[in-house]
Amino acid sequence: KLPTMKMLLSLIALLSAALLANAAPPTCYSRVLSLSKEITESFKELQTSKAVDSCVEMLPRLYLDIHNYCILAKLRDFVAYPRCERVLEVSELKEKARSLYTIMISYCRRDLVFLTDDCNALESPILPPIEPS
Repeated sequence: KLPTMKMLLSLIALLSAALLANAAPPTCYSRVLSLSKEITESFKELQTSKAVDSCVEMLPRLYLDIHNYCILAKLRDFVAYPRCERVLEVSELKEKARSLYTIMISYCRRDLVFLTDDCNALESPILPPIEPS
């Protein structure tokens, strides 16, 4: 039984090392991409939440595309929006948006490539078709 346990532990250690070797450190781009997706999802959840104040309905839309130069203005507008200060979820979302803006203009400024500056695309995004299930 003991040799089997040693083999099992060795196999686990080997697989763990392989997983760590394949995991690349986060890049500026990957951090911006993941944070923008997190913010977009949080905003969608906030809009569908029943417990949230009615001011949420008046918030600027928050669809983010990090390849669109207009994202910077969109983030500034969202963070500066004067209403909903007392709603904790909105304050947290504004803090995430502020962080994303700071990362984009400071830390990742040279790593990002904007493919468009179509501000209307951030207002009415073209959503991918829904896969039939």
